[in-house]
Amino acid sequence: MKIKIVDKSYDEVLAMPKAKHHKPIKQHVIFRKLIQLLSCVDLWKTRFTYEKIGMDKLGKDEPCLILMNHSSFIDLKIAFTMLSSRPFNIVSTMDSFVGKSWLMRLIGCIPTKKFIADANLVRDMMYVVKKLKSSVLMYPEAGYSFDGTATTLPDSIGRCIKMLGVPVVMITTYGAFSHDPLYNNLKLRKVKISAKMEYVLSAEDVASKTVDELNAVVGACFSFDNFRWQHENRVRIKEKFRAEGLNRVLYKCPHCKTEGRMAGKDTKLVCRECGKIYELTEYGLMRAADGETEFAHIPDWYRWQRECVRQEIVEGQYSLNIPVDICIMMDTKRVYRVGEGVLRHNENGFHLSGCDGKLTYSQKPTSSYSLNSDYYWYEVGDVLSIGDSNMLYYCFPKGGGDIVTKTRLAAEEMYKIARANKKAARRV
Repeated sequence: MKIKIVDKSYDEVLAMPKAKHHKPIKQHVIFRKLIQLLSCVDLWKTRFTYEKIGMDKLGKDEPCLILMNHSSFIDLKIAFTMLSSRPFNIVSTMDSFVGKSWLMRLIGCIPTKKFIADANLVRDMMYVVKKLKSSVLMYPEAGYSFDGTATTLPDSIGRCIKMLGVPVVMITTYGAFSHDPLYNNLKLRKVKISAKMEYVLSAEDVASKTVDELNAVVGACFSFDNFRWQHENRVRIKEKFRAEGLNRVLYKCPHCKTEGRMAGKDTKLVCRECGKIYELTEYGLMRAADGETEFAHIPDWYRWQRECVRQEIVEGQYSLNIPVDICIMMDTKRVYRVGEGVLRHNENGFHLSGCDGKLTYSQKPTSSYSLNSDYYWYEVGDVLSIGDSNMLYYCFPKGGGDIVTKTRLAAEEMYKIARANKKAARRV
């Protein structure tokens, strides 16, 4: 899927009116059935099956909050198939509305900005369950998984559940990540997909539990590991391009410790610095061609990279300073490319400057618990997105280099460190 991008000057974009907020509308049954029908072919190709557990506890017309793990674009097709008999509104990223706002509203989408405090979103969700008597589908991870495990969840999810006061249902997919992992440039693999929809919390449970207890329940639901699932269930991926783009996720060589020199091609991941070669096997394990396999399990490799980034931050050695192409989102008509700039990231947070000195924006480490980052965003390129409720800046690194994953890890670790420091200061 692509997105509309046009070139405009920074001044021209600033002079444009911002997108107006509209209340959600109830999902049109015709569009719900149409999307379900259009999804049949793609799901049939994956031999899709699903099961429902405890769903008899949910009333036929009773609104609920549906939480779902986020693996790939096929997730939405799965949701429309499993929820075909129930009206639901979908919490969707604002950029998904670009060029098709009318359609997104008709299928029940509620726009929001990723990893940014959005008071309108909470009000919209309350309006949906209380006034429209519709359910809400939400991907609390807010972005696709990089390494096949759950991404960082917001602490606010428990408060959100408490405010809505409706039952909670969980949809978990199996095989969706293996079918279309984000790093693989939208190349699909032949993998069977299944899903489970389970009644997790009643309205009474929500009322009786504390916010921390609700967060713990949600956290347990998001404890999956797609690569481990693939290996344990002997799911065979025979495609020869399965390691293509894997360097985006595994950007640091565990043998020589060099960053940004990994290259994923066909079934191999090669360090161009020391020459060590790893193979991604048909069952999702990494295997060194010679010598020790430092990390056979990709999430373990990813976790090691996170620990390395955190150590850099603690020791004051982490910094990012890269040239970027800058796009801005002001409305849902299109995305505007406004020029070039420089994106910096260090212990003080993000700082973006550019457009001949006219643009300058800073964002503190405590502004967000994670970072809106993506590979091959709408087939444009790898992107880092920062911003606030007023404006979003999409930064596309120039000159190549796999820096998206490390920057997201750094943003998450800086947030944790800053929060921990604040708590420690309050105790003194």
